[in-house]
Amino acid sequence: MRRAAGRGMSRARKLGIQWVVQARTRADAGMSTAEYAVGTIAACGFAALLYKIVTSAEVRSMLAALIQKALKLAA
Repeated sequence: MRRAAGRGMSRARKLGIQWVVQARTRADAGMSTAEYAVGTIAACGFAALLYKIVTSAEVRSMLAALIQKALKLAA
């Protein structure tokens, strides 16, 4: 006995169709190697800038004053 056309689909065929649809929708979901390289360089540049700012004399003195003030309030 044959099934009527369009009435039912095998489980394997359904899974195959789902896999194709998911593969097509996820094709551009990640970054390529060049994008990773640019992102890494940008992150390193930002980290270096942040390090320079945090280790500057002005910021160190502000942080020291803030810590001393907090310790005085706690005592």
